[in-house]
Amino acid sequence: MVGMLRRVYLDNNATTPVLPEVFEAMRPYFGEHFGNASSIHHHGQETRSAVERARDSVASLLGCQAAEIVFTSGGTEGDNLAIAGLTSPGDHIITSTIEHHAVLHACKHSEETGCEVTYVPVDSRSLVNPDEVRRALRPNTKLISIMTANNETGVLQPVEEIGTIAAEAEVYFHTDAVQAAGKVPIDVQRIGCDALSISGHKIHAPQGVGALYVRKGTHLHPLFYGGRHERSRRAGTENVPGIVGLGKAAELAMQGFKRGDHEKMSALRDRLQKGILAQVEAAGVNGDGAPRVPNTANIYFDHIEGESILISLDLKGLAVSTGAACSSGAIEPSHVLIAMGLRADRARASIRFSLGKQNTDEDTDIALALVPETVARLRELSPACKGV
Repeated sequence: MVGMLRRVYLDNNATTPVLPEVFEAMRPYFGEHFGNASSIHHHGQETRSAVERARDSVASLLGCQAAEIVFTSGGTEGDNLAIAGLTSPGDHIITSTIEHHAVLHACKHSEETGCEVTYVPVDSRSLVNPDEVRRALRPNTKLISIMTANNETGVLQPVEEIGTIAAEAEVYFHTDAVQAAGKVPIDVQRIGCDALSISGHKIHAPQGVGALYVRKGTHLHPLFYGGRHERSRRAGTENVPGIVGLGKAAELAMQGFKRGDHEKMSALRDRLQKGILAQVEAAGVNGDGAPRVPNTANIYFDHIEGESILISLDLKGLAVSTGAACSSGAIEPSHVLIAMGLRADRARASIRFSLGKQNTDEDTDIALALVPETVARLRELSPACKGV
């Protein structure tokens, strides 16, 4: 069609498209293979087999035993199950100021129900200092929950060092690996964690499915009560199509690591980042100098609002994110960027670009054409730029 807008999606940290191979793997479980995986007849047993094959695939992605995988509805449930399931009133929890709200709000709720929580700070690169975690330990500390990769900046946290600290203190360690899974290799043994959350829709599986790794021998209080599904750790009939999709996405991620896909994605991200910074003044990378997942670049554009950039780019067919939450009609600056020490105006002027497996060199070219001209036009209109 003449004049049809070419849409480019660079908001994969929010959600990823389901890959065709994943959709095809799921398709039979919406129709002919419809059984309840807890039923003992043929229909139930064929879906049970599919669930267990997927469990094996997810376990391989994380470097654990299949029996240590609990299927969930996604990262939020996994984070909540780990935090509520490993602590009791009177316990002390250590987390960071840059966690996803699934962890921060779960910790706030734990405070309301009798737990104590310490929120350790980060430096200007969005990095947690393991020594801060060590200093926060108390006699009643029960759980440390620090994310593997930050959803806004992509910065990878020193989880192996934190795992060592937790092990020495005989404290549970949970890590939210939702933004790391499928982008960097994960090995729960190397990390030394007792629980780790992932989400399907961040790795090209569908929304509404995820998994929580729970180390063998770790007692977990369930969030839901009902049947004895998932070894009595998560009651409820399994979402078989979703679980099958998650298993297939895990297989594709492992194949991608062998091919070096993450290195290609890193090169694509770096080209996008360098190309923007070469053309735009008063801009920079949030989290620069810290290790990052290969798909994420969070860039500030001084003197303009990120929301204006987002809307203008969307009208031109490019989808990105501010990472900010809209509350009561007012745009609040990102808690992650504020925790890093950014001024509120710079935090509001930040845009997150996040690539997926479907993105191409052409997508990057389009972004490199649209972003600088959009920023330049908005700065011409901005009162903050007058006289700059």
